[in-house]
Amino acid sequence: MPDQIPSRFALLFTAMAIAALAGCSRTSVETPGAPNGASAPEKEVGTVTLAHETLAMSTELAGRTMAPVIAEIRPQVGGILKERLFTEGAQVKAGQVLYQLDPAPLQAAYASAQASVRKAESALATSRTVARRNAELVKIDAISRQVFDESQAAEQQAEADLGVARAAEQTARIQLGYTRITSPITGWAELSTVTPGALVTANQAAALTTVQQLDPIHVHVTQSSSELLRLKRELASGRLQRASDAEARIQLVLEDGSKYPHAGRLTFSGVTVDAGTGSVTLRAVVPNPDRLLMPGMYVRAVLQEGTNAAALLVPQQAVTRAPDGSASALVVDAENKVAKRAIHVGRAVGTRWQVLEGLAAGDRVMTEGSQRVKVGDKVKVVDVGARPAAGAAPGPVASARPDAATAASNPVAR
Repeated sequence: MPDQIPSRFALLFTAMAIAALAGCSRTSVETPGAPNGASAPEKEVGTVTLAHETLAMSTELAGRTMAPVIAEIRPQVGGILKERLFTEGAQVKAGQVLYQLDPAPLQAAYASAQASVRKAESALATSRTVARRNAELVKIDAISRQVFDESQAAEQQAEADLGVARAAEQTARIQLGYTRITSPITGWAELSTVTPGALVTANQAAALTTVQQLDPIHVHVTQSSSELLRLKRELASGRLQRASDAEARIQLVLEDGSKYPHAGRLTFSGVTVDAGTGSVTLRAVVPNPDRLLMPGMYVRAVLQEGTNAAALLVPQQAVTRAPDGSASALVVDAENKVAKRAIHVGRAVGTRWQVLEGLAAGDRVMTEGSQRVKVGDKVKVVDVGARPAAGAAPGPVASARPDAATAASNPVAR
């Protein structure tokens, strides 16, 4: 009897297994929704249809402000500093007296030079009278020819002595004028390095003060030579139209992130590439009526480089990156099936990327629901349009930072 219990359980389990297999067989026959039967319900995804847009191209470069004209004030004669005649940090005019040296020694030298001139003039008058008299006497042989020649030479010597004396007088007058140290330019004066009573020497190494022009002010920025080549190629091919034939305009962004209210213009582009950095120096002139910009400040310059009339922009959430850095996007074809496209993107435009290769106008790019589908699936399309993030600027203005792959300035490519 105990040996029959296991065999009964075995028969029971066998019967249950057969019933289960029979049920599965009926299900596969009766239910047409199996994998080899009808298709599963289509999943809904959001797409954006691409279209050409007019895109204003710009690039953002780091730079430093510099005074266009700098004058280091040094004495041209030695002496004791008697008085400082300007306010430190204030504006000074060209020709304004900044320092007064003690003029007494040079006044004496000037007076001596004036006396030497008068002495030379008197000697010349005497020599000229003798020469004229001898010229009459030699005609009647009253004097020898040698005496006549000597009188003529004495007159010429007296004329030369007078010239030397007058030059010495002019030098003494100039030296006396140098005791009044003036500003050669109109600008803003820095701190004075000397005080009244100090002894200064001619052409000393240390400047007494510095005067700088601040309005307008220069901004020096650097641009990669590879980016300049890219700009020239795009202009030559017609993909990018020049913003204007005039000098390129720039807008400054200050250190605190605020925009500088006055626009500037590019006036110079270097003709030599720096061998160490591979960049070219650009110079912009910016109005500075309020003296908000000071020499040495760090700024960012936004340069308008041209207009792309057929730009394609795709939302950033539609672009995925592979570990090797390559970009791709999912598109929905004419049969509403999901396909993957390898693309090449350029610069960021707000919350979108500029597409350079891989997509065309009219393509439906998937922006929502990509996690629920795979390549080859048939989907239900809902056109969601461009949905920029909150606070993002919707305007189609492309801006590239210095480390972006594409950026350049308008006047460089002329």
